[in-house]
Amino acid sequence: MSKNTAFFSKNLISWYLQNKRDLPWRGIKDPYRIWLSEIMLQQTRVAQGLPYYLTFTETFPSVYELAAAPEETVLKLWQGLGYYSRARNLHATAKTIVEKYDGVFPTTYKELLALKGVGDYTASAIASICFDLPTAVVDGNVYRVLSRVFGIDTPINSSSGIKEFKELAQLLIDEEQPGVFNQAIMEFGARYCMPQNPQCESCIFSSHCQAWAKRKVGELPVKLSKAKIKIHHYNYIVPIKDRVTYLEQRTAKGIWQQLYQFPLVESSDGVDLNGLKTLPGYKALSKKFKISNVSQYNSEIIVHKLSHKHLHTRFWIADANEVENGVEFSSVGKYPVPVLIENFMAGFEPFNG
Repeated sequence: MSKNTAFFSKNLISWYLQNKRDLPWRGIKDPYRIWLSEIMLQQTRVAQGLPYYLTFTETFPSVYELAAAPEETVLKLWQGLGYYSRARNLHATAKTIVEKYDGVFPTTYKELLALKGVGDYTASAIASICFDLPTAVVDGNVYRVLSRVFGIDTPINSSSGIKEFKELAQLLIDEEQPGVFNQAIMEFGARYCMPQNPQCESCIFSSHCQAWAKRKVGELPVKLSKAKIKIHHYNYIVPIKDRVTYLEQRTAKGIWQQLYQFPLVESSDGVDLNGLKTLPGYKALSKKFKISNVSQYNSEIIVHKLSHKHLHTRFWIADANEVENGVEFSSVGKYPVPVLIENFMAGFEPFNG
């Protein structure tokens, strides 16, 4: 190991031990709770994920309770965290741990990696933190720190970049305290070497950081351009009869699988009331619910942004004369729904009366 890499590991761990945040999954080696925290914090800030972690560990104190819970209960508690496949995989893996491993998490990186929803990052985190295995984690924070400190401009989302950064992280890891090292580099990236406005002038690596020396901090890490964001036009029809509405479950694979929503009509572009009534999907719903009148709820289009698509959304309130298998207004909050639907429910006064 070069002098520079040795300096990196030593100083990083020293900084972490003095500055780490007091979080409920720190200082423990319980693989259930470490796994839960790592899955929740994927693409999620600690401040947002922490309340969910506390709710989950209170509701499901061990993997047995999580495995035994209905999937809808898990999805409801997950509501608002997004990327719902994480919750479905979490539930499936809990069942695997109980049924295949008698409730005891496997102790090797390879076995952990075989679990549903567990990739290299999560397997490395659990293996290092819980079982002291020297397996380096690489996530967005790690990419950012390593690319800047060592001046690496290989795209982080290229096959060569993934390989290069993993090898460097593996070279850097402190084999005597791998879990501490992994938590330290993630913490440092989240709190110091941030995407915007990193604290370079007071950084412990400022005298060694290649990006700082070459004034390239804002240029690193390099990421290949994503595919163009697609725009979808969603029209949610909210049938109302007395104090009953209707929710349907999304069973097809894709976004929001197994979550509930109001009947959806997609259109090729944004539509007004007259345009809505010409859509075959609306005509079918009008017949099904015997709609006598429909009105636009939100005057401004709601744009709900996902990683790969933007949903331009309107809600339409439909006076229905028939709602079979409907849901009482007082019960709509019990169903797991996407945030887009949750926000509508919260603002629609009849549901909260």
